[in-house]
Amino acid sequence: MSDERQQYNAACHCGSVRFRVRLADEFNTIRRCSCSYCRMRGAVVVSAQLSDIEFVEGEGNLTLYQFNTRTAKHYFCKTCGIYTHHQRRSNPSLFGVNVACIEGISPFGFPEIQVMDGVNHPSDSGSGPRVAGILRFEPKT
Repeated sequence: MSDERQQYNAACHCGSVRFRVRLADEFNTIRRCSCSYCRMRGAVVVSAQLSDIEFVEGEGNLTLYQFNTRTAKHYFCKTCGIYTHHQRRSNPSLFGVNVACIEGISPFGFPEIQVMDGVNHPSDSGSGPRVAGILRFEPKT
């Protein structure tokens, strides 16, 4: 059976890390998170299954950052410092992929993005994911 989902090309800023990704539900999973780390990082992410990322170049140029429970794994290019993706704490079978790394996609192309409550993380509270708010972008014309 062939996978008919679109495959996207993606890369860090300097191009040292290049990968292809198929998204779990296209851009319907787009989000930000309000946890202490994501608040500082500021990236907009979209979901992909672990098996749906294929590194074309530079996988060895990635560095890993973990904190707190050390469940989530955040990956960055060692050369340019751009966050490319992370393995999720809330669902370790998924990657969150930085949409700004996906060729032809800008986080500013989405007028509204859900912000998930990472301060009260579902893995800590025992409840399901909770939306903390909505991030809006209204371009000036």
